[in-house]
Amino acid sequence: MPLFDGPPLRHNWIAVASAGHARLGCATPERGFMQVCHGKCAPLKRVLPGDRVVYYAPTVTLGGKDRLQSFVSIGVVLPGVPYAFDMGGGFVPFRRDVAYVAAQDVPIAPLLDTLEFVEDRAHWGYRFRFGLFQVSDADMRLIAQAMRADLELLYL
Repeated sequence: MPLFDGPPLRHNWIAVASAGHARLGCATPERGFMQVCHGKCAPLKRVLPGDRVVYYAPTVTLGGKDRLQSFVSIGVVLPGVPYAFDMGGGFVPFRRDVAYVAAQDVPIAPLLDTLEFVEDRAHWGYRFRFGLFQVSDADMRLIAQAMRADLELLYL
């Protein structure tokens, strides 16, 4: 049974976070969450219920030198709006709820020559600096297939 019964037009997003942080969001798959851009609300307002999101992790830990450069989680944004969540210590980031699907980590390197959003292979990492950006259905499908995610659950 589908997790979301919404409009047929869906957008695809790549969000960027360390693997440790991205994995916190998908620890409870059907009721996960996403945070982007150090907890800012504005970027999350562009993401709508039914949209697909995949997390790219440049590193294993935030600010670490432990390079990973892999896609680590993928799912569908659930109904609702961005909301503040108190993580303690005065940090109150904004989140959106996401239904994550089972998937395997996949390095980006083998996909670089086939991803549409990679316009210049020499500078492929440039777009990731924005923390959240939109990609095509073809790119999302390619990433999801590489991650061995259930395409039906992702409405692909």
